[in-house]
Parts: sequence; C-alpha cells; structure tokens
Amino acid sequence: QVQLVESGGGLVQAGGSLRLSCAASGRIFRINDMGWYRQAPGKQRELVAGITSGGSTNYADSVKSRFTISRDNAKNTVYLQMNSLKHEDTAVYYCHVDYGFIDYWGQGTQVTVSS
Repeated sequence: QVQLVESGGGLVQAGGSLRLSCAASGRIFRINDMGWYRQAPGKQRELVAGITSGGSTNYADSVKSRFTISRDNAKNTVYLQMNSLKHEDTAVYYCHVDYGFIDYWGQGTQVTVSS
C-alpha cells in the first residue's frame, strides 16, 4: 500500500505564490510519471503539470510560464511551484503517482486565490 501526503495549499492573493508538495510513502516501487491535477467546482478534473522519471515535463497551456513541476526521486516527492497565481487557479489540487502497473491519487489540497 502506498500513501500520498500533500501539503502546501492555502489562501493567497492574486499575484502571489504557493508551493505544493506530495510525498509517497509505504511500499515504494520505482515511480514512473508524477503529476498534479486540479478540479474547480462544477468542472472536470484537469491535468496541470506532469513529469516523467527522466525529468521531462508538460504543462497545461493555462499555467505555462507560471507553474513549475519538479521531483526528488530520493524522497519520492513531487513539487509544484505556483507563481503569479490567478483567481481562476482556485481549485482542489491532487497529486498523481504512476508506477506503470498501478497508480495512486493524493487526498487533495485546496488552493484559493483571492482577486
């Protein structure tokens, strides 16, 4: 069993920054892809950013140049640095870890950006 513990969400003013972290613990195998998704009220969950085991990254167009995803393989942790936050970034953010044969989701952390 693998547990994902997220942290770093909260309330921030527009233009501010937050850093999300997601640490995997438990029976750890080699992690393939890691990523962050978000879901705003009344909307579908969407990919925000992803990073492969080799460090290749991809971003939603809406967050390019503002958000940066990174990972620390030694700590089984993925990060999301969010800068220049906008009101429309308000959502519950979920981390996702893919081992190839199974994947896990974090419990979600609320990010609220006040305009």
